[in-house]
Amino acid sequence: MPIDTDLAVTRRIVIPAGELRERFSRSSGPGGQGVNTTDSRVELSFDVARSPSIPDDVRPRLLARLATRLADGVLTIAASGQRAQLANREAARARLVSLLRDAAAPPPPKRRPTKPSRGAKERRIAEKKRRGDIKRGRGGRYDD
Repeated sequence: MPIDTDLAVTRRIVIPAGELRERFSRSSGPGGQGVNTTDSRVELSFDVARSPSIPDDVRPRLLARLATRLADGVLTIAASGQRAQLANREAARARLVSLLRDAAAPPPPKRRPTKPSRGAKERRIAEKKRRGDIKRGRGGRYDD
């Protein structure tokens, strides 16, 4: 996923690179002297609430499903797993696309309520009777 190109989330949702904000900072963890000098950690921010790239019919679904991850309508993703800044930028963009794609998916169709068939009910009752007979056959061992 090239860095300075638009992000295709779905066929209807394409985020221009200009709507993304990136901040860089020093990453934590092992890495020797390089970890103290390179700003390889990436924070990628995208304003879900005010983006013109999000269709108006999809926006409420995104805001509802991402509510716990949003701060004032802005989705922020941090990536610091790689040593190279470029790799972390690509990882953050891939994670953003994945999150938005999952959140934008339409809700599943409603379940049609069904009832068990007569045969299924009869099999269930027969099995209950069998279990009861087995348990009744155990009686008397503990009676004094």
